[in-house]
Amino acid sequence: MKKILVVSDTHGNAKGLQKLRPLIAENDYIVHLGDGAGDMREIMRDFPEKVYLCGGNCDFFSRYPDEGVLQVDGLKILYCHGHKYHVKSTLSHLAIAAKNRDCDIALYGHTHTSLISEINGVTLINPGSLSRPVGEGGSYAYLVINGAKHTEVVVGESVF
Repeated sequence: MKKILVVSDTHGNAKGLQKLRPLIAENDYIVHLGDGAGDMREIMRDFPEKVYLCGGNCDFFSRYPDEGVLQVDGLKILYCHGHKYHVKSTLSHLAIAAKNRDCDIALYGHTHTSLISEINGVTLINPGSLSRPVGEGGSYAYLVINGAKHTEVVVGESVF
């Protein structure tokens, strides 16, 4: 069984990430979906083997990739910020991209609104924003993978 902490859109809220350090320590992976990828510097230094991240549309001059694929147990996970797939208007482009890469799950951010949905057998997970959510407080996602099975939940709480 593997546990993954998923965050996005921190937009300079490194303090919020620091409050998640106990969770980061106990999880197998942490994935940052962009727009504040640089906020992960200290986390990357302390947990280099756990960190996966990509750049977002506000990560100007970022050296981080636009997306990546993470294989965990029997599942493949596409992770990206989402802006290049137009996730503010439709999730179908992202679902197709995940299917084309044989991914079971797609993680994305950009909208600042948490959502778990499924399109054509692909589970799409948006953790919301840790810094600038549409609702009250920040949010992140927690994903547990056990073989080919997965359980996901969005945790909404104020981490500021």
